[in-house]
Amino acid sequence: MVGRTGQGRRPTASDTDTASAWLAAVAEAASRAAGGVPVELLGDYLPLLAEAAATGRRPKRSELKVVDALGHRAAELGISAGSAVELYLSAAWRLWRQLPEVARSDDPEEVRAAAEAVLHVVADSVATLAEGYTQARRQLVRWEETLRRELIDDLLRGDADVGGLVERAEPFGLDLSRTHRVALAAPSGRSTNAEAATSSLEKVMLDWLGDRDVLVATKEGVLVVLAPADADPKATSGAQGTSRLGERMHAELSRLPRGKPWRIAVGRGYAGSYGIARSYEEARDTLTMASTMHLDSPVIYAEELLVYRVLFRDQPAMVDLVRGVLGPLTRARGGAEPLLATLEAFFATGGVVTDTARRLHLSVRAVTYRLDRVKALTGHAPTNPAHRLTLHAAVLGARFFGWPQHELPAR
Repeated sequence: MVGRTGQGRRPTASDTDTASAWLAAVAEAASRAAGGVPVELLGDYLPLLAEAAATGRRPKRSELKVVDALGHRAAELGISAGSAVELYLSAAWRLWRQLPEVARSDDPEEVRAAAEAVLHVVADSVATLAEGYTQARRQLVRWEETLRRELIDDLLRGDADVGGLVERAEPFGLDLSRTHRVALAAPSGRSTNAEAATSSLEKVMLDWLGDRDVLVATKEGVLVVLAPADADPKATSGAQGTSRLGERMHAELSRLPRGKPWRIAVGRGYAGSYGIARSYEEARDTLTMASTMHLDSPVIYAEELLVYRVLFRDQPAMVDLVRGVLGPLTRARGGAEPLLATLEAFFATGGVVTDTARRLHLSVRAVTYRLDRVKALTGHAPTNPAHRLTLHAAVLGARFFGWPQHELPAR
């Protein structure tokens, strides 16, 4: 007991065995009370408490380093911080209740001094355990984030080591044998909090699709969502809006104070690790094409632009089409742009002159005059179904190349 100076008998081997068995029993009881946390995480904590009660000695720095390491170990084992602390506190009060020195003492001062010494050890040990645990968790989070970022980069690039990708994807809940699609979200606002946007979008996606086969990350300033293509969530209406991936992403991102307006591009679904890379390339091409062609819709699916991919696959032929069909418009008063804008609106409204006039804020007479000028200069009548496809394809090509603001590419 703390404060005693008298000589006692020398401890025997039997005394040591009895003390060890007693401490082991306390440790096992504390482990059960903490939900089965391994006894090994106590280390020499109980002997330190017992010695503190007997001598008042506080733990040495080297002994606390061991406790710090035990905190790291608890984090690595996936044990919660609360369970680890509960193990230490439960062990402390169980040991205190059974301390022979406390049970036999009639001196309140000696009991008080022993309690103070034990509490010092508990405070030092628990604080050190928690600090070691926190440091380990931070390291694990950083390490996991690094692995996650490298995995996503390799998936989107189409890494050749398929076996390695399958093994690395499994801890993140990704089954690469399933069919996945990639969606990209590009902000238009200059100041975007990418971390906040990623966190918000990830929460919504996980709540909606579940925590498997879903990854949300950033790449080159664009938000990336990897999701199963065959997902069929039950919620298809209500406050959340829609069951389609692109629309759900846009609805969530539009709530954020920064980055608006967002443009979403969604690739088609493909199976396997190479399918993820293919879907990503489609989504990226779709995002680029939608921006280049000034498409109005904030959400574009790759399958919706397949006809454009066909049209622009042969770029020299498209250049010839734009130059040959629309080139004469440059001779009009005011240049080609007003007539080109009229054609674009005319086709967007399904060839309805009144709707075209409303969209352009012109009179019906002005729109009719412009359409007649197009026919006179190009020889193609916009109102003639036989000529409409040629003119429409040429207009799409002009917008793709940025003509007439920019020169057409050389053949």
